[in-house]
Amino acid sequence: MGDTTAELVASALAGDRRSIAKVLSLVEQGGEGARTAISMLHPRSGNAWSVGITGAPGAGKSTLTDQLVLRMRATGGEVGVLAVDPTSPFSGGAILGDRVRMQSHTSDPGVFIRSMATRGHLGGLALATPQAVRVLDAVGKAWIVIETVGVGQVEVEIAGHADTTIVVVNPGWGDAVQAAKAGLLEIADIFVVNKADRPGADAAVADLQGMLELSARRAWTPPIVRTVATAGDGVDELFEAITQHRGHMESTGEAAARRAARLREELRALVAARVEQEVDARCSGAAFDALVAEVAARTRDPYTAADVLMAKKG
Repeated sequence: MGDTTAELVASALAGDRRSIAKVLSLVEQGGEGARTAISMLHPRSGNAWSVGITGAPGAGKSTLTDQLVLRMRATGGEVGVLAVDPTSPFSGGAILGDRVRMQSHTSDPGVFIRSMATRGHLGGLALATPQAVRVLDAVGKAWIVIETVGVGQVEVEIAGHADTTIVVVNPGWGDAVQAAKAGLLEIADIFVVNKADRPGADAAVADLQGMLELSARRAWTPPIVRTVATAGDGVDELFEAITQHRGHMESTGEAAARRAARLREELRALVAARVEQEVDARCSGAAFDALVAEVAARTRDPYTAADVLMAKKG
């Protein structure tokens, strides 16, 4: 048998990278191991600042993340990176190819990079990701970057649950309507026009400015930062924008309010996942099949059949 969960957590808190990886696997899988680990780690969390990065595939998010990690490390804090791929059925899956671009950090003990796929977690990545963030937070990462592979519903939901959310677009990437449909306006704290050395960068900035002018007013107006991530251009300005957003959120109390809202959603999701698990248990087996047959034979109506299932013990 391997180490107990308590031993793994203790080693992770002491900075052992292999143990951190094993604890992350536990919380991604869910179950009793995850519950035990989180119960030990949760009191130690709440110190990291999380940055979500989302945008269309090919926007240069991985390269931008690589550059941002360098800037974050320059502050002296440790960095955790979660690269999230809702589509991959395997551990890491296809996105491991993108992680090759972050190989410059593999020799840095202050950077921990983890690729996350669905992994069968009850409730999916929407539940697994905040637990993984909690683990990295508790083991001392000052910055946590959550990079998603696309702009689908799951990706936008995950990135939008960060303290600062960055939406990356390219020159010629769609139009204002497409961006609005993707729900990017609602979650963006900072817009990045990456590959800004290409034709169409000015038009992309103008599109974003137009969308922001038409959107509902907020206390924080998302800045638009031009970058060329492959050359490192504009990344200092992006990190400064992140720092300014963090200052705004902390000084106004919005950071605490946003985190409280996230916790409310997380608790609801955990309860919903457990209820779904209970539904699956009740709606299976010979007794369930017999009820279905009764409803089909018209000897019992669906509502009373549901009442029987709801009254079922255990």
